[in-house]
Amino acid sequence: MRHFVVITLLVLLAPHAFAHKPSDSYLQLTPTEHGFTGEWRIALRDLEPAIGLDRDGNGKITWGEVRTRHAEIANYALARLAITSHESPCEVHAGTQLVDDLSDGTYTVLPLTVTCQRNVAPWTLDYSLLFDIDATHRGLIALRGPGAPQTFALSPQNSRAVLSSGAPSLVQQFSMMAREGVWHIWIGIDHILFLLALLLPAGLRSRDVPVPKDGVTLPLLTGLRASRDGGPAADWAPMLKDVVTLVTAFTVAHSITLSLAALKIVSLPPRLIETTIALSIVVAGLRLRYAISRPAAWIAFSFGLIHGFGFANVLADMQLPSGSLALSLFAFNIGVELGQFAIVLLALPLIRYAQRHVFYERTFMPTAALIIATVGLAWSLERGMGISLAALIG
Repeated sequence: MRHFVVITLLVLLAPHAFAHKPSDSYLQLTPTEHGFTGEWRIALRDLEPAIGLDRDGNGKITWGEVRTRHAEIANYALARLAITSHESPCEVHAGTQLVDDLSDGTYTVLPLTVTCQRNVAPWTLDYSLLFDIDATHRGLIALRGPGAPQTFALSPQNSRAVLSSGAPSLVQQFSMMAREGVWHIWIGIDHILFLLALLLPAGLRSRDVPVPKDGVTLPLLTGLRASRDGGPAADWAPMLKDVVTLVTAFTVAHSITLSLAALKIVSLPPRLIETTIALSIVVAGLRLRYAISRPAAWIAFSFGLIHGFGFANVLADMQLPSGSLALSLFAFNIGVELGQFAIVLLALPLIRYAQRHVFYERTFMPTAALIIATVGLAWSLERGMGISLAALIG
């Protein structure tokens, strides 16, 4: 059984062992008399599998490699973007490319000029960048105009945006940003892994048992035994109490720093944030392995503060106008909480069922702890040192 669990977990986590922030591109458009001007930011790491920027295969994309491929980058991107006005296609041209460093790496910046023969609202924007090679990619579109800004998040399932000259309703803005919050937590494997590491021992209790030989005390889990014996701990009350404690601490903490960072009251270097998030997973994994006891709300709160900065980086990369920041911040945070709540609801019945079996304590918990801590350590090395372990191993 132990080998089966190890293999299963490795299969589940292997695709994400060296994962970074999910793939996004950022397209900003401003209406003009004849169409639009804008900038399109696309991550170099996302373009690598599409057109092969890393010519020498050393795992690093240099400015020289990017500069020689500007024409290919522009052709690839523009072939996957179409703007029409009343079914009349607009011409989209890219200017001289630049580079920009965002929270998750280096992006190429394509200055755009859009010319429409019939420049009359509404305009239809069709987006398909990277959808053929990455089903999780999102195109984040921002329309800046004299009215309230409009924002859209496009995906393979929703690849079209209708741009209007009027201001979008507050409900539309709230709905879009809330969906982004839900989506971000669902595909944020580092946030999910940290949350699961906190949830796995939920409902368990430990007591120290003296060992006469060397005087060392070892934690003895009592929740599992009571559950199997049909005792009082067999109900859901201990688990729900622990979960509420942990989730509340984590939620309050990341809501505080998300707000402070998004409002630019507090700022930390992105590399420090991402590395510390990875280290939080290591700590949660080690605690799961060596000190299973009552839920450590201080761990959830302390590292929740750092995870909040990570959520704020997503909003910062979207470069939302200050006029819509307050609503976007509130809606995004609500979305994160809804996404987190859905994960908890899905995980708890599975965890509670597994806790009724001997293998959970003897095999699953230590194995899961080892894998979680190892993955967190790999992310810590990648993010702290700016290297790709996948490239080095390959």
